[in-house]
Amino acid sequence: MDDPYGDEQLVELYDLDNPPGDDTVYFHAVADSLKVSKIVDLGCGTGLLARSLAVDGREVIGIDPSLTMLNYARRTPSTVTWISGDAGMVEPTGDVDLVLCTGNTLMHIPSLAEPFAAIAGALRTGGVLVFESRNPAARAWESWTREATYGDRDTAIGHLTEWLDLIEVSDDGRVVFDAHNLYDDGRDDVYRTELFFRSVDEISKALEAAGFIVNVYAGWHEQPFEPDSRLMVFRAEKL
Repeated sequence: MDDPYGDEQLVELYDLDNPPGDDTVYFHAVADSLKVSKIVDLGCGTGLLARSLAVDGREVIGIDPSLTMLNYARRTPSTVTWISGDAGMVEPTGDVDLVLCTGNTLMHIPSLAEPFAAIAGALRTGGVLVFESRNPAARAWESWTREATYGDRDTAIGHLTEWLDLIEVSDDGRVVFDAHNLYDDGRDDVYRTELFFRSVDEISKALEAAGFIVNVYAGWHEQPFEPDSRLMVFRAEKL
């Protein structure tokens, strides 16, 4: 499997660029309200959230396709079990209380049927899946241009000049863009990302087909969802 985030230097900046916020508060609140004992963090990245949830005897499993991310996660001692892979590594144990997918993880996957089926197989009856996705109606990709994103900063790994280049937007919701990371020595590390934008109806139907009751919100404070809401936060309960 290709490592989708293979630059060790940039991984060191990941947690600084993505600090805990309202999403982290929400995930902790859900975990506390369910009195969970077993959690799967699918797309765990550097493991910041997974480690914070691994308290009070909870069993936490972090899964990510990036070995670079996982190796970074393993540097900090914790009780989390780290697994290299994608949704296919979610075991159908039927005893998981909560599955989390953060950072628009599921937007990287071309089809939702298989991951939702795998997650449903892992969850107990009444178990919950929580994740977010970008609403295609907000057309976020229109601002993913060099002109709109160009900037520079001093970091722990040196001076960086950064920008995005939008490469392709397909009628089926597939969006491709490049992230440029230009160092002072002239090296330009370019990372291509492919995201799949899906409507609230598409995602809800896929969840229902996998056996979930679906609730959708416009943000991490469970604001009512509107057609033009930028964010879609899904809280789905396994039947």
